[in-house]
Amino acid sequence: MRSLIVFDFDHTVVDENSDTWVVRCLPSQTLPDSVKNSYTKGRWTEFMGRVMSHIGDQEISPERIRHVMETIPFTAGMTDLLTFISENKDTIDCIVISDSNTMFIDWILQAAGLQAAVDRVYSNPAKFNEQGYMEVRCYHSHDCDRCPVNLCKKKVLELYLSEKSDGGVEYEQIFYVGDGGNDFCPTSCLRGHDVVMPRKGYTLEKLIAKLEAREENPSLRARVVVWSSGTDILQEVRATMQS
Repeated sequence: MRSLIVFDFDHTVVDENSDTWVVRCLPSQTLPDSVKNSYTKGRWTEFMGRVMSHIGDQEISPERIRHVMETIPFTAGMTDLLTFISENKDTIDCIVISDSNTMFIDWILQAAGLQAAVDRVYSNPAKFNEQGYMEVRCYHSHDCDRCPVNLCKKKVLELYLSEKSDGGVEYEQIFYVGDGGNDFCPTSCLRGHDVVMPRKGYTLEKLIAKLEAREENPSLRARVVVWSSGTDILQEVRATMQS
């Protein structure tokens, strides 16, 4: 029997926002107000396109961007957790669903030697164009009114589980690990014996607490286990696998 661990990335696997960390590659380590103030709610990926365009205008090389991204700190205990997952691939599948981008995530995992832990990354596709500018595209379009226009994590998770089921894989247990508001939507497709793990003090924990305060909350069936470090998650995964 297999288990699935689903990770968000920013403020979950890494202890920062990778999209704002990239600004450190600029000499001033800050964005001009014209770019900074151009963000529209729910349209972060379009905003990041403008950020990367500005970085390209400053003639920052792809190598410089990659070097800076590789310095982002992992959340405490997370490298141990990912190492454990990579050593137990016979029973654990692991995916990342993130509103960052594929290039940042791949670079960061590769630099830490942890890419073997993650089977698939679902994030906004990124590449460098012929001018050396990074381009970021929206992951998909969807009709969920609770999620940013470029990514509904519930839709991604449901499609992944459907593909696996078609291939004969049914997960005995799913662990969903995240921190943000966009991690709330996918929790509704978890079952009673699955585990949703919100990071302590972050938006996802607050949203779940609000839901649990209601007398009826049919949209959340999974068990809730709050975490502060990767060590907490590792303990929960180990205990569940041994029970």
